[in-house]
Amino acid sequence: MAAELIVPPFDVARYPFAHPIRVRFAETDAMGIVHHASYLPWLEEARVALLAHGGHDYAQVHSNGLDLAVIEVNVRYRQAIRFGDAVTVHTGVGEISRTLLQIAYLLEVDGQTAATGVTSHACVNGEGRPMRVPEWLLDLGEGATALRG
Repeated sequence: MAAELIVPPFDVARYPFAHPIRVRFAETDAMGIVHHASYLPWLEEARVALLAHGGHDYAQVHSNGLDLAVIEVNVRYRQAIRFGDAVTVHTGVGEISRTLLQIAYLLEVDGQTAATGVTSHACVNGEGRPMRVPEWLLDLGEGATALRG
């Protein structure tokens, strides 16, 4: 059974990392609003950048036999995001257990919260089998990439 998802904080000061994204036309629907499916690649892009910020390039992590399989995603849409908007994806490592970790996100446009999200990940080896969270990843949950306060 997976752990209950954390509630992403609304205070941007709690997030240790911010990743900029500019909305492309292809990410919008016929109304000019970002399509709900476009948010998931943004979360992934910010997550990979967060790991790099913590000193761990995901390509290297993968080549060393570890993957962070997404097992659950939650996104709460709070305000429309439109073509051309500059989005800041604030992110931080939340809870970590022996085999799972959660990452929180707050998407902001012009200082306003547009969405919040959480991804839950299982550590798996190259064959997709579960494995324990490695020590370096546990450290990320307590260091410069961890949610504050």
